[in-house]
Amino acid sequence: MNQQNNRLPPGQRKTDRFPVLQHGLILRIDRSKYKLRIEGLVEKPVELTLDELKNLKKLDETVDIHCVTSWSKFDTKWAGLPFKELMGIVKPKPNAKFVIMHCADGGFTTSLPLQAMMDDDVLVAYEYEGKPISDDHGGPVRTIVPKRYFYKSAKWLVRLELVEEDEPGYWERGGYSNSADPWKEERYA
Repeated sequence: MNQQNNRLPPGQRKTDRFPVLQHGLILRIDRSKYKLRIEGLVEKPVELTLDELKNLKKLDETVDIHCVTSWSKFDTKWAGLPFKELMGIVKPKPNAKFVIMHCADGGFTTSLPLQAMMDDDVLVAYEYEGKPISDDHGGPVRTIVPKRYFYKSAKWLVRLELVEEDEPGYWERGGYSNSADPWKEERYA
């Protein structure tokens, strides 16, 4: 088996492009007014501006991304705050089990278990390929969760809410898998 096959989940095809897939309009968010709230089952809720996020521990990361529509892009370069570091600031309460990612595009959410979000490679990202994340790809801030299909990497992130009970998001309510593991081809519910 060659190296590409070791990195390509079942049912996926490699692309060198970065397709823009979006249900609805591409948002244009004023970066000077951007704020990310982290709340819910946390000891210290916070609201951070984009500059405040950038002043926290930065991690550069190269990961493969896998879209539920069957494309995979290798070696994408992201930078941002490790999700784990953010949790060190807000201190999740013991009953916090899930993270709901709220996006600026009116009602779009997705969720994952807090344990999955605590993986070392999960980012609250603000750079792609050495530049601010473009509006087309969910800037100014999005999550990057490489071990899940890309719809679990929420675009235009404005709020992280820690909760005890899961609340499936937009695509999950529409029939997509809530666990979204590309290696198990968990595309649909």
